[in-house]
Amino acid sequence: MKKVLIASLILFSGFLNAQDFQGMAVYESKTSTADFMKGMGGNREITPEMQKNMEERMKKMFEKTFVLNFDKSASIYKEEEKLEAPGQQGGGRMMSSMMGGGGTHYKNVKTEKVIIDKEFFGKEFLISDSLPKLAWKLEGESKKIGQYNCFKATAVRPSSDSDFRNFRFRGKDDEKKEGETKKDSSNSKTNLMDQWEKPEEIIITAWYSPEIPVNQGPENYWGLPGLILEVNDGKTSILCSKIVMNTKDKVEIKPATKGKQVTQAEYDEIVKKKMEEMKEMYGGKRGPGGGGRFH
Repeated sequence: MKKVLIASLILFSGFLNAQDFQGMAVYESKTSTADFMKGMGGNREITPEMQKNMEERMKKMFEKTFVLNFDKSASIYKEEEKLEAPGQQGGGRMMSSMMGGGGTHYKNVKTEKVIIDKEFFGKEFLISDSLPKLAWKLEGESKKIGQYNCFKATAVRPSSDSDFRNFRFRGKDDEKKEGETKKDSSNSKTNLMDQWEKPEEIIITAWYSPEIPVNQGPENYWGLPGLILEVNDGKTSILCSKIVMNTKDKVEIKPATKGKQVTQAEYDEIVKKKMEEMKEMYGGKRGPGGGGRFH
């Protein structure tokens, strides 16, 4: 195995030394929708057929394909373009934004900068910040992903206020277990968003290959001695399905420039305030799961 690894590194070093080197990796991303469907389960107006259709639509919405184009120092990570069904474009983009997706992720590991363009409630934002640094722990486990030898690494990161993928639906049973007192619905306002809780931190598991010695990976993941081919981030799993080295068709690896410039912390605060506005606006209305409707 060591001989294979050394040979691969020698071969790849030739690619890296090429002035116009560029690679491409395709990733399949899946996010569990179990909690979201649990949150919808309390609505008596939803028939079993409607429930099934919703589950299928949610599943498709959270199963996406992304393409990572990278060179020696920078990369662009973008969802593969595809046609959406009529009537789903707006809702799909909205849900994608809330679930941490949408736009493009530009990473420059040399300058340690990240620039993400994202749409939220019809407004374009350009999130510009330092690349998040994870305290990776290199584990002893290894496995093969395709033809590449990969090694395991783990890290812990704080959860984000603007990425709802790992939020957990608490529901009435959880509230009762915690001894929360329920008031009469005529004297209190219940809201669907009040029944969701954000975990304090997320455990990340990544698999990287030293055979592709670039400091890159999907989304904001980087910082390992090899291209990250697989990530398990709470309820989301991202797996590389294709790699092309020294691609003939070059892609311009540059950050987006349109949108209101904000830091990640500023964007998180904007999302948080918008959610509070939604709670105030729809707090007294009944909706899926016994809470307010989200429009």
